Amino acid sequence: MAPPIYLDYNATKPVAPEVADAMQPFLREMFGNPSSSHWYGRRAHEAVERARGDVATLIGARPAEIVFIGCATEANNLALRGVAESLRTNKRHIVVSAIELPAVFEPALGLKAHGWAVSVVRVDGYGCVDPADVERALRDDAALVSIMHANNEVGTIQPVAEIAALAHARGALMHTDAAQSPGNIAVNVDALQVDLLSLAGHKFYASNVLGALYVRGGSAIDPDLRGAGQEHGLCPGTENVPASVGMGAAARLAADRLTQDTPHLQHLRDELHRLLRQGLPDLGLNGHPSICLPNTLNVSFPRASGRDLLRAVYDEVASSVGSACHSENDRCGAYWRRWKSSPRARWARCASPSADTQRQKRLPAPPRY
Repeated sequence: MAPPIYLDYNATKPVAPEVADAMQPFLREMFGNPSSSHWYGRRAHEAVERARGDVATLIGARPAEIVFIGCATEANNLALRGVAESLRTNKRHIVVSAIELPAVFEPALGLKAHGWAVSVVRVDGYGCVDPADVERALRDDAALVSIMHANNEVGTIQPVAEIAALAHARGALMHTDAAQSPGNIAVNVDALQVDLLSLAGHKFYASNVLGALYVRGGSAIDPDLRGAGQEHGLCPGTENVPASVGMGAAARLAADRLTQDTPHLQHLRDELHRLLRQGLPDLGLNGHPSICLPNTLNVSFPRASGRDLLRAVYDEVASSVGSACHSENDRCGAYWRRWKSSPRARWARCASPSADTQRQKRLPAPPRY
């Protein structure tokens, strides 16, 4: 029996063949420690620095501003906790949105438990943050604003640049979790005006054992861990050379394929939406209809639990009711906090195809209720 159609690319993507090929030599013959001064160490160091440059190019940064780190969760924790540690003597306020992933929300709550003030701004019906709400929330002692770039559940893209300008006007740094963005939409740190930006390698066809944090030169940030001086002292420990090389290869792929993949992704998403609405005219669309990721479709099936529906098509379609971070209940993700007990949340289902989704496959006809 053929495996089900995979429509959960916002949760994770497979390692691209080109990425696996780039990593392979550094799993075997090119095994040196980048900190070693001999031939093997030098080759490993050079490979990591090439990869750093490729990731920097993808987001319009300088190589020295890229910190390789274990995953996007670690990057988010370093951004929030590192800035808080650096500015703790005269800055004690952080602003986040209500739809941040746990990797941002939980560190913010941890800081709150240690005396920091944390303001949580709400989102509208599309899952979008209003910059005016951020402006009202900002205090004179604000250290950081952290707003995700694009939502992983409904795909809504946030007005990060506008929010960053407001943060900077009050002397605060701006961080964004951009895990869902590379390979789907263009990302440029100067256009976004961010000081810190988190990346997840496995969201753009690299391995799932590495992330990255962009830190704009001169930004106030202290390490969350103490050790040797690798990664500018912000992520001490021996570098993961194979994963770094793979992330660099994935960054090159994402940059090279963006203009080709984006319209293809949007076509697949819109075609899936059209087919579903043929069988269910009252299907509900969640998230912004146009200011959104090209690969993300989140819909509510009337009078049907999203989880029950996915169980019914388990052998045919691999999709999700929302974020993989909240996979145990119907109201699964941060976006749905705003709906509280609404049945719309229980009826929701998220599909995220990729450029590799086979277009010749068709979903089974949607059931009628």
